[in-house]
Amino acid sequence: MHLSPPPSGRRMLLAAAVAAATALVATGPVAAEPLTAQPATDRQEQYAAAAAEYGVPQSVLLGVSYLESRWDTHPGQPSTSGGYGPMHLTDAQHVLSTPASGHVDEGEDPRGDDSRPLTLDPATASAPAEDVLPQASLQTLDAAAALTGLAEETLRTDAAANIRGGAALLASYQKELGAQVGAGTDPAAWYGAVARYSGADTEDAAAAFADEVYDQLGLGATRTTDDGQRVTLAATTVTPDQSGLHKLGLRRAERPDGLECPVRLACEWIPAPYKQLSADPGDYGNHDLGNRPAQQKIEYIVIHDTEGYFGPSVNLVKDPTYLGWHYTLRSVDGYVAQHIKAKDVGWHAGNWYVNAKSIGLEHEGFAGHGTWYTEAMYRASAKLVRHLALRFQIPLDRQHIIGHDNVPGTTAGTVAGMHWDPGPYWDWSHYFDLMKAPFHSTGTPNTGLVTIDPDFATNQPAFTGCNQQPPGVPTPKPPAAPCPLRGSSAVILRTAPSATAPLVNDLGLRPNGTPDTMYISDHGARASAGQTYALADIQGDWTAIWYLNQKAWFYNPASAPTAKWANGFVVTPKAGRTTIPVYGRAYPERAAYPAGVPYQTISPLQYSLSAGQRYAVGGVLPGEYYRAVTFDGSAPGDWTVIRGENRYVQIQFGHRVMFVNLDDVQIQPASVGAPA
Repeated sequence: MHLSPPPSGRRMLLAAAVAAATALVATGPVAAEPLTAQPATDRQEQYAAAAAEYGVPQSVLLGVSYLESRWDTHPGQPSTSGGYGPMHLTDAQHVLSTPASGHVDEGEDPRGDDSRPLTLDPATASAPAEDVLPQASLQTLDAAAALTGLAEETLRTDAAANIRGGAALLASYQKELGAQVGAGTDPAAWYGAVARYSGADTEDAAAAFADEVYDQLGLGATRTTDDGQRVTLAATTVTPDQSGLHKLGLRRAERPDGLECPVRLACEWIPAPYKQLSADPGDYGNHDLGNRPAQQKIEYIVIHDTEGYFGPSVNLVKDPTYLGWHYTLRSVDGYVAQHIKAKDVGWHAGNWYVNAKSIGLEHEGFAGHGTWYTEAMYRASAKLVRHLALRFQIPLDRQHIIGHDNVPGTTAGTVAGMHWDPGPYWDWSHYFDLMKAPFHSTGTPNTGLVTIDPDFATNQPAFTGCNQQPPGVPTPKPPAAPCPLRGSSAVILRTAPSATAPLVNDLGLRPNGTPDTMYISDHGARASAGQTYALADIQGDWTAIWYLNQKAWFYNPASAPTAKWANGFVVTPKAGRTTIPVYGRAYPERAAYPAGVPYQTISPLQYSLSAGQRYAVGGVLPGEYYRAVTFDGSAPGDWTVIRGENRYVQIQFGHRVMFVNLDDVQIQPASVGAPA
């Protein structure tokens, strides 16, 4: 979670962005005639008509739109960078004129280490106002309105109008490059215009977007959009003329040796400072030095969203008194900034055990607004994660590629304050498809495990409270309104196989035992795509899993399944044990600590695992504690990994992963004792 500058500062910058966008199209074509009385209703025809009207090759228009939205309309709802419709026409000014622009979670210490509590208060940090909107591309809808003569609201909400607006923009960019316009022109000649459409402010980011578009032209695509339209891009090999790229006058980002990004990914080194803040060597920020993976294996990649815009978030990570994470990704074009080397430990996940064994990626966006994450950012992130996973031998599964919302609390007292980003609108299934690690069935009901995987577009839970996500929310807060109905990775868990049954209880969030709710941040009764759980029961169209020491039911009809059958291993309490404790970190026993190094208490969470229950295994891990409490390594045992005899099993216990002591459980194939 990061903080945005005040709305007044954003709007001043937006005004400048609007003026810049208007200037960019001043030499473009005159306004087109209004839509005819009977516009095409077929989406494929709408693309063809817009391409012909503005002289854009249809394949280029389809390819650009696919890289922006995969042709989805997201009816009337903006992306995390303020873009609307299948062509992602950006209107950040309109987005920021509404009350909410982020959420705030209280109670999480991002470092998550009892031995060195965070000495700063992230809630008091403020980001400089500059670079909130570094690109005029965040206000392209105004330019599209000027070029087409269509009303801005129509461009935001009408798919056919939106496609026309995108075609008009592409044609104007092509003309400004001095290139020929015409539907029959060679798609190869449109590379520069496509690159500019990305909204990138660096040459490598613009090129990366254009390369993705032309790669997609070669692959082709066919899919059904979120409003039920079937669209096809025929596969055509095109060798683009890249000469137009250099005419855009974009900044060339520095790419120093040692940058930990794939070669074709637009990436820049913007370092997070490691700095002592006072004479006290324990007063420093904003991350810790390490020697990973030589000293300690990297087990996880943690997916976050910034809860703010790219510019302010990068400004915050450059602040030595704030927090540090490894990468920030920009929404509009997928641009990546690396801040911390993988060998070092960021302060991002709220759990020191996870921080010490993870790499943190922050994605420009908001967990609780009902907004959508752009295809450009999904693709860049998937490339980066796959690259890191292969380099550090991290399995590409949901036990190791986790959201911040899957990180457990460290102790019972920290559970309620843990963050819940990237939220229920992150498309985990598509994300893993892009990483070439799709979720697929590996078993039958008899193999004893289920992997959650609803159809993202049609799975639209009725969440509430998106209107209450601060900052910018009036005081007192308005009643929690329904969130926009849109695609989600989350399935809802109930106490019985009925749509009217109460939601299950998460004891860490509601200690009084009351049901969790559909409030957007109340994730205690949700399972998410890719997460694998032990099967507990099946009744008709309903499936039960073991979840937080109880049976939890979700709707899973054979005609439209929301999960896939899987096989693997489960844990159960050892014979004779009624219950066993559950932990949020896998720390070594007291005897493992050298003299002078304080023992880190092995503190169970408020949950327990009862006899007769089964939980999916995510791996067996050594008990480890990375000691890092001073700037210069001067404290006893500093910059060393303390290991003991304890071993732990990572399990999918609830929405978050948790740990049990290997000595307390029996590991067995999930098929043994599976429900008949």
